[in-house]
Amino acid sequence: MDRRDGACGRQHVFLVPEYLKDASKKMKNGLMFVKLVNPCSGEGAIYLFNMCLPQLFEIKVFKEKHHSWFINESVQSGGLLHFATPMDPLFLLLHYLMKAGKEGKFQPIDQVVMDDMFPNCILLLKLPELEKLLRHVTEEKEIDKKKYYKYSKEKTLKWLEKKVHQTVAALKTNNVNVGARVQSTAFFFGDQASIDKEEDYIRYAHGLISDYIPKDLSDDLSKYLKWQHKDSKRTSDSRCTQGLATSRVI
Repeated sequence: MDRRDGACGRQHVFLVPEYLKDASKKMKNGLMFVKLVNPCSGEGAIYLFNMCLPQLFEIKVFKEKHHSWFINESVQSGGLLHFATPMDPLFLLLHYLMKAGKEGKFQPIDQVVMDDMFPNCILLLKLPELEKLLRHVTEEKEIDKKKYYKYSKEKTLKWLEKKVHQTVAALKTNNVNVGARVQSTAFFFGDQASIDKEEDYIRYAHGLISDYIPKDLSDDLSKYLKWQHKDSKRTSDSRCTQGLATSRVI
């Protein structure tokens, strides 16, 4: 898939899931490149929106020196390769919920997701099962059949913890090495992953999730994960001790 930039005629190469090709055929504007807020930095970033589902994709760029693309009869310098990967839109919604949460009151979601700098944020309100998504990170009230929401830090940390553990499971399934000696460089695949400590997986997964949340929340999540891990370890140690005590009695 290639995208052409307006008057300059420059084209970009994208790798997208196969089913997105159908979206562009079904609707004239089936696929939209939109500028939305980056939930980590607060700055603008380009995303791909599938208007048919609808569904959100983040754009990652791979750059290699001295590469060009031959597209039809033209040569595009730079050799940039763009990847469109599905993204959980709740990370973007969370940006607005946290901002509105400072007011400490319940509000309709269409009054929360508003942004003069990134007006296309209203596309997020068209997402399927929006209310179900919001329950992960908000308190909810219903007045006169209209729903109001308020950011919940407690719920958000629990949701992010699940995200971290899902990421850990994926890393283990794909046998990814996340040992301390490779965290500062690049990860690689190999049998070493089987002996990596659980703390290494959690720390690495936390780093990946932190690319989608502001630093303050990342710090809070780090503390929350450490507390949860220690609590889990104490429970495990207690069970082991009980088991040893039972074996002695027997």
